[in-house]
Amino acid sequence: MGGAKHGQPEHDLGRIHDDHATAMFHHGMALLRDQTAVRDVLQDVFLKLAQGRVRLDDPAAERAYLLRMVHHASLDRLRRMKVRQTHAARQTEDRGGGDAEMFQRCPDPDREAFRLQMESALAQLPEEQRIVVVLKLWEEHTFEQIAAICGIPANTAASRYRYALDKLRALLRPVYEDL
Repeated sequence: MGGAKHGQPEHDLGRIHDDHATAMFHHGMALLRDQTAVRDVLQDVFLKLAQGRVRLDDPAAERAYLLRMVHHASLDRLRRMKVRQTHAARQTEDRGGGDAEMFQRCPDPDREAFRLQMESALAQLPEEQRIVVVLKLWEEHTFEQIAAICGIPANTAASRYRYALDKLRALLRPVYEDL
């Protein structure tokens, strides 16, 4: 247990994983929309924790700090992916594929149709708006917490949220009119 002396104790890593991995995964999906990429990012984050390169000393701010780590690692990965895409002619994901599913599949055909429309609508949002919506609606963070995670002012987080909701309403209006 050499890593326990310099890094997080092993039981803390287990607790951190149990307490925060789902939120970290969802945040990574909001950014990357690729399960494999998100898993790689989470592995890197937990590796940094295990190696003691990062210390989590404030339990009250733990989740925000971990989400910020995922946020930065995901943005780094996106930058690397964009560089690769400029050198490659193919694009593998136009409107969300199997790996890009953010929400769980549903056996009910109506709910599955709504899930697909919601994913499509979210995918059409600008990245910075999509991130704020996911953090606010699905992770239930305050604008102050979102600001800390994304490294933006709270007012910017709030305005991105409002703009995103307006776009989502417009994109999803046909769904509700059909109901």
